[in-house]
Amino acid sequence: MIHRAILAAAGIFAATMATAQTKVPFALDWKFEGPSAPYFAAIDNGHFADEGLEVTIEAGSGSVQTIPKIATGAFPMGFGDINSVIKFLDQNPGAPVTAVMMVYDKPPFAIVGRKSLGVSAPKDLEGKVLGAPPPDGAWAQFPVFAAETGLDVSKVTVEPVGFPTREPMLAEGNVAAITGFSFSSVVNLKRLGVEADDISNILMADHGLQLYGNAILVNTDWAAENGETVEAFLRAVAKGWTDVIADPAMGITALIERNPAADPVLEQERLQMAIAQNVVTDWVKANGMGGIDTARMDAAIEQLGQTYEYQNAPDASLYFTDAYLPEGGFKLN
Repeated sequence: MIHRAILAAAGIFAATMATAQTKVPFALDWKFEGPSAPYFAAIDNGHFADEGLEVTIEAGSGSVQTIPKIATGAFPMGFGDINSVIKFLDQNPGAPVTAVMMVYDKPPFAIVGRKSLGVSAPKDLEGKVLGAPPPDGAWAQFPVFAAETGLDVSKVTVEPVGFPTREPMLAEGNVAAITGFSFSSVVNLKRLGVEADDISNILMADHGLQLYGNAILVNTDWAAENGETVEAFLRAVAKGWTDVIADPAMGITALIERNPAADPVLEQERLQMAIAQNVVTDWVKANGMGGIDTARMDAAIEQLGQTYEYQNAPDASLYFTDAYLPEGGFKLN
């Protein structure tokens, strides 16, 4: 009887612990594709559960669109473009949103063109048609890219396109280039049959951009009441990234469980592009993942100001805080 009582008590304790898991809805910037694998790996490998979290992940429709979801409190945390956060807070002073963990140390903003259509370098866009989805994070940074490369935007015909039609229009030759995240557009074009040697992947960060990319965002009102939860979430995310860096195939297995229609080979290529080009940079190797270089952030804010007129004096402390990060960031090994 005592043995049964102990087992019953243990069962009650386990059930209580299970119900004590803190629920955290998380808004992604985009569809369930390769670069979202770390968040699913963090679920499947128990990292969120170990931190006492029950995390649900919702697909997004563009990195710019995540921001109002966080600011309105529809989601406590999400993944979005920090440059768009800067502009959003300038236009909506006091809105409760900020970045707490940098993920894309080198942003994937890119002009992706076809060499056979005459686009291999930035200046080649002059006289061409550029397809750009209005909510696209890369399109949002195009004015800075144009200024840095001396591109005459009056000679570029911009065609607003939808995300679903962006790569097909380029594959069919209806536009000569598109804006997008490099790993999204390049891999999508390959899937559509465009030969790899016909694709020009013009990363904006290789042409003068000081800007950062996507980061983990939080609703600051919620974070003020749930600081330990934010810290726990970031620890689990860092472990998820560490897992997929060590074993990308494992991450794609976790992804395919949520998106069975995805091509695992292409999604692994997409994930590995994101890791190599955007996440594991030389700066991250030396300084850890999650933080920022304050001098670079100041330069990025100034660079945005070359093509965007601030309504209020910019303040870097409004856009990013390392308060929820460990000292020295997360080591990805």
